[in-house]
Amino acid sequence: MTFSICVREEYEDEEGNDQRRYGVAVTTRLPAVGTLCPFASENGAVATQSLVNVELGERGIEYIDDGLSVEDALQSLLNADEGAEQRQLHGIDADGTFTFSGEECHDWYGHTSGDGYSVAGNLLTGEAVIENVAETYQDSDPDQPLAKRLVDALGAGYAEGGDKREELHVQSAALKVRTTEDEEHSPYYNDLRVDATETPIQDLRETYRLANDGFAAAMERYEEAMAEDDMSEVDDDSEE
Repeated sequence: MTFSICVREEYEDEEGNDQRRYGVAVTTRLPAVGTLCPFASENGAVATQSLVNVELGERGIEYIDDGLSVEDALQSLLNADEGAEQRQLHGIDADGTFTFSGEECHDWYGHTSGDGYSVAGNLLTGEAVIENVAETYQDSDPDQPLAKRLVDALGAGYAEGGDKREELHVQSAALKVRTTEDEEHSPYYNDLRVDATETPIQDLRETYRLANDGFAAAMERYEEAMAEDDMSEVDDDSEE
């Protein structure tokens, strides 16, 4: 696997209530990374990579949802994993972050974390990849959708060199965003995958654009239908 980012953000919904959202995004020089690496819920986000153990992500999110801290959840899973030194695992919950890079991961590998985010990568061209991912996310505009900013963060790491295995031309990318907000309609762009391409960031960005446009069009049509229903009810009530 290559590099990923997990984030947590606090925000206010339209009614002024405090909410929290989590996001995770990843790209690699292999197909279908979205089926293996990123996991998220309204309680946290986790990324499992290097020699991937999908169970670390699946059970990690389950444990966080059950009330364990991200550190206790992920460390307990690593403690029971005989291949832990070949794994790279990181994540975030409401209170903190967790990062782990086993000593048998392949260079360049490493991780970083800060207030509300963690980034990790392996088989990279260098440390600057994850530094650029973190910096781009930190400098992003919080008024923009998190999904868009996650794509931009991946793009910054990719531009720096990303995964060093240039002989592997089939690549992939994915992102997930979850929120504590009880949304009637979740934006389509909050769960995206590009499973096989030679231009993963470009394609993920275009997929985001189209999903955003499609969501806006669908909401416009929905609102028009609701307005027509309201008018129909008014006309019915006025009949004698």
